[in-house]
Amino acid sequence: MNFKKTLVLTAVLISSVFISSLLIWQGLNLDIKEEQPEVLGSLNPVEEEIKLSTPSAQAQKSFLVTKVIDGDTIEIKSDPKTLKVRLIGIDTPETVDPRRPVGCFGKKASAETKRLIEGKQVILTKDVSETDKYNRLLRYVFLPIGDGENLFINDYLIRQGFAKILTYPPDIKYDSRFLQAEKEAKDNLRGLWGQCK
Repeated sequence: MNFKKTLVLTAVLISSVFISSLLIWQGLNLDIKEEQPEVLGSLNPVEEEIKLSTPSAQAQKSFLVTKVIDGDTIEIKSDPKTLKVRLIGIDTPETVDPRRPVGCFGKKASAETKRLIEGKQVILTKDVSETDKYNRLLRYVFLPIGDGENLFINDYLIRQGFAKILTYPPDIKYDSRFLQAEKEAKDNLRGLWGQCK
């Protein structure tokens, strides 16, 4: 009889510990959700531009894009000087490197970046690194489009086939998002994926 009581009490105790652990884990899991920008609908079905609600970006200072150097490099005005900015996580075909020929779809990628942000105010956010080996700022670029929403330029250029993903750790905050964007562009033969071999 003592053995049965001990067995029953042990089973009850193990069940209680399991249920308590599960409840604690679920409670903690609710508190530690990774902050991801909310992906909203498209501006139009052709471009499928990604609108993002990014509270952290909204609090940042905005900068005027004075020049688009190529699809993944821009100049901004930061009083009293201008600074070069390299968009993190992306690589557009070459257009300005004198050592290499103009890449397939390079001019179109540069033109698209220019269309989107040249002469406009953008919000820049960093990942881990401040600059690259060429002393360019490394940043994610967001274009405010109204109602607290921003167009995530790095993501847009990959998703629409103007750029490929290019990762340099430790700046990998949006890597999984960019991989998904590149897969979507490849699957739909967008941009360079449909026109370049």
